Amino acid sequence: MKINHQDVEHVARLARLSLEPDDLKIMTGQMDAILGYVDKLNELDTTGIEPLAHAVPMSNAFREDEITEPIGVERTLQNAPQQADNYFKVPKIIE
Repeated sequence: MKINHQDVEHVARLARLSLEPDDLKIMTGQMDAILGYVDKLNELDTTGIEPLAHAVPMSNAFREDEITEPIGVERTLQNAPQQADNYFKVPKIIE
């Protein structure tokens, strides 16, 4: 085992988790399996491989910034539930 009950208790305490003895035993086994898998990954030769932020190629889906004409007050307030003059009318929430 790469991790023991004391280590799991320490991590649980840092995470402010209260583990029952049965849960502690299960978590110890699960964390040991995770660390074993990470050790297996560390055995791979990754020299010459660039780090990736994503597993698949990503491209920016945003449009270019363009200056356009404003849509106007009437169109802005078209779907407003309530309006007063040229403003959105909202319920008062502060006394």
